[in-house]
Amino acid sequence: MIFLQAKKHRHHVTIILALAGIALMFYYNYCGTSCRYLQGDIWEIDLKLVGSAYMIVLIFFAAIRQASLVRFLLAAGLGVEVYLFSFQVQNDVYCPFCLAFALMIITVFIIDYEIPTTTWRENRRRMWLYFLGEIRLPMFKLQNLPLLLISLLGYFVIAFTFSGSVTPAYGGEVFRVIPTLGKGNYEVILFTDYFCPPCRAIDTKAEPLFEEFLASRQVRIKFVDVPMSKVTPIYAKYYLYAVNAGNTVKQVLKIRAKLFSAAQERKILKEDELLLYLSEQNIIWKPYDEKPVLQQFSQVIRENAVNKTPICVVKYSATDIKKYIGRDEIWDGLTKLKKHLRASKR
Repeated sequence: MIFLQAKKHRHHVTIILALAGIALMFYYNYCGTSCRYLQGDIWEIDLKLVGSAYMIVLIFFAAIRQASLVRFLLAAGLGVEVYLFSFQVQNDVYCPFCLAFALMIITVFIIDYEIPTTTWRENRRRMWLYFLGEIRLPMFKLQNLPLLLISLLGYFVIAFTFSGSVTPAYGGEVFRVIPTLGKGNYEVILFTDYFCPPCRAIDTKAEPLFEEFLASRQVRIKFVDVPMSKVTPIYAKYYLYAVNAGNTVKQVLKIRAKLFSAAQERKILKEDELLLYLSEQNIIWKPYDEKPVLQQFSQVIRENAVNKTPICVVKYSATDIKKYIGRDEIWDGLTKLKKHLRASKR
């Protein structure tokens, strides 16, 4: 019944879902809590902007009840989404916003779908060509145009124009090393983003364990800030400034906790607001040229194929390297290192 009502008012439903698609892209652009990094562009235009523009055109044609043009756009959108989904599968990175956007296009396509005419029934061998339906475009003197061809057109256009990235990067070449806490034969590298709730959870939970590792003088620890959020480089900069100021290990861990709080509780997105907050928290820092270190972050992120957060890499030796993904898995990995250290003392 609901589906029949949606079909009956398909123009209105199309407009509503298209508006929801625009809202989704807006949220994706400004939400700072995403723990996955996936971005792309078409001819250097951000894919989120392209998606929003697509939905605006769809709304326009739905509003003036141009059903054929609406289905044309939706069929092309299906082809595009097939390519973008395959891109995510190939890189094993899945964006919930992108998948939700694709689901909206599929839903609108189903609602606007019309059973093709009897043309294909005259030749059963051509049936597959019309399973997505057909449209008429009198202005181009096109009759019974299979929407499958439009979908294929959308697929190949995006295939030749899309440029995507699944690895967060600050860019540039490498000149300096990442600050390292402690010394030892074992190394722990924790990849986090200050706007990622699971990152904050594992960072807080593991803090006593980090202190124990460092006290053992067997483990060195590196914190690598992954730019999932466009504001993260600002936070990373002040983390580096704080380390550069000569803060103790305990103070450095406290500073990280305050930066997580600034991102997720205070929701600070501007540098001047972050500076004020750090001053209120009595955190000292010493500015220097942080860009080479941010570039070093990029290399380590690439080397370890980091495309989501949190991730932890534990190096027992040059040949024995463990990679843990997600809060629970990381905790298990760190506790295994703890047991290994205790066993090695016996």
